Amino acid sequence: MRSLSITKLHLLFMWILFSLPIMGQSTSSLSPPVQLTAEQDHKRLMNLLGITSIRRGPDGNPQSPNAANFDETKANPYPNLPDPLLLKNGKKITTAQQWWTQRRPEIVEDFDKEIYGRVPAHTPKVRWEIVQTKIDTIGKIPALTKKIIGYVDNSDYPLISVSIDLTVTTPVNSSGPVPLLMEFSFVLPPGFRPPTSPVPPAPSWQQQVLEKGWGYAILIPTSVQADKGDSLTRGIIGLVNKGQPRKVDDWGALRAWAWGASRALDYLETDPAIDAKQVGIEGLSRYGKAALVTMAYDSRFAIAFVGSSGEGGAKLHRRMYGEQVENVASSGEYHWMAGNFIKYAGPLTPNDLPVDSHELIALCAPRPVFVGSGSLQVEGGWVDAKGMFLGAAYAGPVYKLVGKKGLGTTEFPLIETALLSGDIAFRQHSGGHTNGPNWPTFISFAERYLKTNSKPKHK
Repeated sequence: MRSLSITKLHLLFMWILFSLPIMGQSTSSLSPPVQLTAEQDHKRLMNLLGITSIRRGPDGNPQSPNAANFDETKANPYPNLPDPLLLKNGKKITTAQQWWTQRRPEIVEDFDKEIYGRVPAHTPKVRWEIVQTKIDTIGKIPALTKKIIGYVDNSDYPLISVSIDLTVTTPVNSSGPVPLLMEFSFVLPPGFRPPTSPVPPAPSWQQQVLEKGWGYAILIPTSVQADKGDSLTRGIIGLVNKGQPRKVDDWGALRAWAWGASRALDYLETDPAIDAKQVGIEGLSRYGKAALVTMAYDSRFAIAFVGSSGEGGAKLHRRMYGEQVENVASSGEYHWMAGNFIKYAGPLTPNDLPVDSHELIALCAPRPVFVGSGSLQVEGGWVDAKGMFLGAAYAGPVYKLVGKKGLGTTEFPLIETALLSGDIAFRQHSGGHTNGPNWPTFISFAERYLKTNSKPKHK
């Protein structure tokens, strides 16, 4: 027994001795992240796709020789949209079961491969830590705010660190778990002040949410993945790829941001103050795109507020009005999408896409989706309010098939007219590039789905 114990100790000592050099080389033996400019990486993807050039996207400036089209008579060069109820073998589906088991997987595969990219089969775990708590009064409602950091496991590639920035606010006087709305939030530059207005400001959306007895969360998408092409070998995409550039069907920033929202929802499922089955997702502009992608891919989210999402979001790709596929496929925005998306700006066209945005909204069924926009006069036509409306309208047949109701019309409504009777909703407000004027309408829509036992007491 004595000799056996000595042998075991000897083997343990030898294992430690020979392991130390290896552990000491854990980072020095790794290749550092590849450094490419957005233009270099964009060109690399074009080479992989066998493309030598792509069409230039139109300009937002109406005075430009290459100005975007804002003429409705020229907006519909590709009138035939893919049918969300038609299988690739040409057979029509007629039951909800066929949607879930046959057609929906086909649509998901097309979006994965050609538009937003594939999330890797295995992604790192996230460890959440509450780093700060405080009680404040928002409006007249006492609220608890928790600053939370999600530390992404980087043990497979320690040269890249990712920490997800999340804050969660809930009413203090709630009698139980509350519904919550999660926002993809922009980080404003230091000292930024919004322009003043002679009209008294409405209560913030945060205050409006708390007054309903709900909570809210602020997620900073750029803490998950930077919003630029020269950072695709960093962030969560770079971490999983161990600092190497993407393949042509790898995920882009929109799906990375959606992945971050899903991991935040993982945390919310552990928070006793939150009813995690009643969590919605909201975003504006590029984050409106991300909100829609999140809703389409993660069925745990209960409702979505998709604001001014434009091309790459709710707007039909085949519609030639405002921003186009060619703009998003350029070196300035390609990082949102899969590399394969570039080929639809040359040699292929938007009409060659196997799916369109109405089918992305259809992936959200049967859950409710609110699509919003600003006005043509103030926000401009770049995001194409009508194109987003049509994306929402043509998702209707899928909602009907699964027992829900779509918009109920394909006639574009007058501005400030809210379409709220179905499980897909739409409203174009008369303001600019903001969700602000649509928040009261969205909350009225959301009240049909998000329920709380009691409203918080005012201080």
